[in-house]
Formats: sequence, structure tokens, C-alpha cells
Amino acid sequence: MSPCPNESATLSLLALGYTNQEIGKKLFISVRTVDTHRAHIMRKLQLDTRAELVMFALPNGIIGP
Repeated sequence: MSPCPNESATLSLLALGYTNQEIGKKLFISVRTVDTHRAHIMRKLQLDTRAELVMFALPNGIIGP
């Protein structure tokens, strides 16, 4: 199952260090929806922290060095 477009965008922006509020504004979604997307992403990837998310994003081409 592939992630929804907003989950993919949320993942990229989280890995780049944007806050939930900033992501919500950029994607025109609520902060609560950002929180939900983040929780789904973290569960799917079996990650616990944003730092782990960045460590996942770099080698997988989600964000560049």
C-alpha cells in the first residue's frame, strides 16, 4: 500500500525540519491531520523519533544531503 500524497509530502517536510504548524499551512491541512499523518508514517516505518525519520529520509532519496 502506497502512502497518500499528503503523507508523502508530510514525510518530506518533517524530514526537512518543518514544524507541524508549518506543514499544515503549506499543505492546507490542520495540525491535527499533520499529527495523524506523522503517526501513520512513523508506525508504517517502525520509527520512534523525528531524528530516525531524517535518518530514513536521507538514504532513501526523500530529502537530499
